[in-house]
Amino acid sequence: MAEVIPFRAFRPVRDKVHLVASRSYVSYKKGDLKNKLDENPFTFLHVINPEHTLKAGTKANTAARFKLVKTRFDQFVEEEIIKQDEKPAYYLYRQIKNGHPYIGIIACASVSDYYNNVIKKHEATITKREKLFKNYLDFVEINAEPVCFTYPNEPKIDEISEQKLAHSPEYDFTTTNRVRHTFWVIDNEQEVAEIQAAFAHLPSVYIADGHHRSASSALLGKEKATENKGKPSPTDYFMGIFIPESNLKIYEFNRLVTNIGTHSKDSLIEAISKQFKVSAKGCDHYQPKQVHEISMYIDREWYCLEPKNGSFNESHPVDVLDVSILSKNILEPILGITDLKTDHRVLFMGGLEGLGRLQQEVDQKRARVAFAHYPVTIEQLKAVADANQIMPPKSTWIEPKLRSGLTVYSIENSK
Repeated sequence: MAEVIPFRAFRPVRDKVHLVASRSYVSYKKGDLKNKLDENPFTFLHVINPEHTLKAGTKANTAARFKLVKTRFDQFVEEEIIKQDEKPAYYLYRQIKNGHPYIGIIACASVSDYYNNVIKKHEATITKREKLFKNYLDFVEINAEPVCFTYPNEPKIDEISEQKLAHSPEYDFTTTNRVRHTFWVIDNEQEVAEIQAAFAHLPSVYIADGHHRSASSALLGKEKATENKGKPSPTDYFMGIFIPESNLKIYEFNRLVTNIGTHSKDSLIEAISKQFKVSAKGCDHYQPKQVHEISMYIDREWYCLEPKNGSFNESHPVDVLDVSILSKNILEPILGITDLKTDHRVLFMGGLEGLGRLQQEVDQKRARVAFAHYPVTIEQLKAVADANQIMPPKSTWIEPKLRSGLTVYSIENSK
């Protein structure tokens, strides 16, 4: 059964939350990041990028750099930009983006659940990155960006969430990208107990986004458990947002290929026709309408590709995915692309960018052909995770994306 516990979050004071909470630093271009740091002394980016005001820098991914992050976070606490709650709580969060409301509970997941496979995974992690992030956590002692989990809707959690949504929030602000963020603190002892018990009914929860963050937290927790000889520790847990399946949004990850070798458009279509029914769709954008439809754009024309019977294994949870069907029937045998991680001819574009951006890349000769998918369904994601299988790289783009620093779990002082 899933262990999902409340915690005492460090979080921004109310009048500064819109200034503190930031997009993930990797989403900023270098110039935009500098401008944000110059203009806003309260942004959490100062914690993540602590050298901005220093004359001498440190080497990336070193103990010296990590210690500066810890120092800068402690300064935010000392200056009362961020404060820690007095009581353990669950935190109800709602994000409204493009008219779609995403609602979830921010809480802590269990390292034991990670290793016991109560927490289900569908992506492979890179050992080098796991160890790097683990070392980072060991020095900075905070989780500032939650892992995104999903789970089958639980009636009691839905009921309490609905009740809270009717009350005045702790935070309510809109960011410059036109996303509204609303936040409630649930620290009533009865409601906390009911939420914890409801999560305990779940046989498993699924990582939707944040496999490396989960793996590094679990690695550190396992290491500290050995050092502490099994005594309870804040490192036994890590922060996540738990979003019911009905609220999660999965977008597709589309593929662009920059070089199709000796193929012309006609010879490429002829080769594809051996395993797909190919239908011309003209010059208007063609969005796949269901699973097992793949759109292709080449030489200013759109096509619909439908795999023929026998072209994939319908009983295998990974082989049945459209991203796998594309790779095994077109990218590998026709274009010679055998490793999506290392072949520089393949570019990826999240579905949120839209087919217009995909088409633009081809029209402007930055790619030769584009392929668009129907999004992976939540049922497909769960089937892969339940079978302990791994999806191909860049199979899903998960929404919502949370802001760094909205809630912080301290693995030094959160009990």
